[in-house]
Amino acid sequence: MVDEPTYPTVPHRHRGVPAHEAEARSRAFHDVMAERRTVRDFSSRPIPDNVIEWAIRTAGTAPSGANVQPWRFVVLTDPERKRRLREAAEQEEREFYAHRASEEWLAALAPIGTDWHKPFLEDAPAVIVVFEVHKGPDSPRPYYTKESVGIAVGLLLASLHQAGLATLTHTPSPMRFLNEVCDRPPEERAAVVVPVGYPAEDARVPDIHRKPLDQVLVRL
Repeated sequence: MVDEPTYPTVPHRHRGVPAHEAEARSRAFHDVMAERRTVRDFSSRPIPDNVIEWAIRTAGTAPSGANVQPWRFVVLTDPERKRRLREAAEQEEREFYAHRASEEWLAALAPIGTDWHKPFLEDAPAVIVVFEVHKGPDSPRPYYTKESVGIAVGLLLASLHQAGLATLTHTPSPMRFLNEVCDRPPEERAAVVVPVGYPAEDARVPDIHRKPLDQVLVRL
């Protein structure tokens, strides 16, 4: 009989929450996150040291398929890099709005008020480009890559919002130009671009509403 391989384990350290506090904590977190909005008008106010680093550390706690952690977070603060990013993104966005997007898609975007202009890619003090890391010379094959990276991005946005920062999720398509802008190898594939900073004093956002609970929750 062949012995099954064994892998090291450590005791699970669970930070328990008393039952009478659980709902209050859940509600408090909801109330903070319910104020989160996608912002397209950024202030030049600098971001406090290390806030982005801690947000990325938090994103890195996300679960991932086989614990491969198939993500890379590239932080752009150099004005020249951000200029190159904006120029390349706007070139793709012009094609999207003029030729690639269906009428149905454009109609869905109309209430948001977006177009090919992406000044926030230069205006925001920092831009985080999140890459999926696929199999390469120094990286193993990932599993459930998009799901894993998606969860990590959610934690990233929540952490930045908790720190009082505004964000935007931008997904130009195609995104291969980001490898060149960010000096990343071909096995890394851009998933989302996240400008980060403080909202401008005159920033405005679309008047949108979230779906009520009875439209998103199903109990069986």
